[in-house]
Amino acid sequence: MPETLLDTVEDGVARITWTDELTARGWQAAVDVVRREVANALVDHDRVEAKVAADDTDGQRIATWSGLRREGVQRGTHSNVVVYARLAGDTPVNEPGGFRALLNAFLPRKRAISQMLIRDTSAEPRVLLCELTYKADWDLPGGVVEVGESPHVAVAREVAEELALEIDTGALLLTDWLPPWSGWDDALCLVFDGGAHPPELVDRIVKQQREIASAAFCTLGEVEERAAPFTARRVRSALANLAGGGPSYTESGR
Repeated sequence: MPETLLDTVEDGVARITWTDELTARGWQAAVDVVRREVANALVDHDRVEAKVAADDTDGQRIATWSGLRREGVQRGTHSNVVVYARLAGDTPVNEPGGFRALLNAFLPRKRAISQMLIRDTSAEPRVLLCELTYKADWDLPGGVVEVGESPHVAVAREVAEELALEIDTGALLLTDWLPPWSGWDDALCLVFDGGAHPPELVDRIVKQQREIASAAFCTLGEVEERAAPFTARRVRSALANLAGGGPSYTESGR
């Protein structure tokens, strides 16, 4: 009985599977076999793919080190599979660029969020908060960093897009780790200094209607009332660090 099976699932696309017996020989031995079969299949196909059960760690290791790049998770009613593939034009794994691309495909990726701490010049400390259309809690202005985008650039872009304010991004005040929550994966939130401005700054705001319901300078008491607890803790930590007495790293604001 062959240790691998190759099926042409559509024009130019082959799908490879391997037996439990091959896996039982050890992942390194299995990699030698699967890598050779993938190379042979790419002579006549543009793409070779493998679908490995999400809980099959040995299978995922074999797929990865055979040169198949992780593309994502295909969800199923009863179980999920991880999709791996190699294209005929991919850089060979034994070349630096090909090896880096392989690592990049399966190493963990973490979401980054950039926010800006914008204060006014009133006697009592007040920070700019946004009332968002898609959740009940108010939050600091900012948003998700795009792939390949600098967090420093991202926060200024988000403030310009959502509030029509051109504010230079200042120093990094806080790195706050957010644990997984309510359907979200974990993320790193970077809070940058947006400086102190006259209270009339809010009069210049042009809200992005799709995301921003309103915006206002809020006292710390109002932050506690309007924002989620972890956001209120983050604001306090960022303000303390602005004064030189706070932490540079927190977890959920703590």
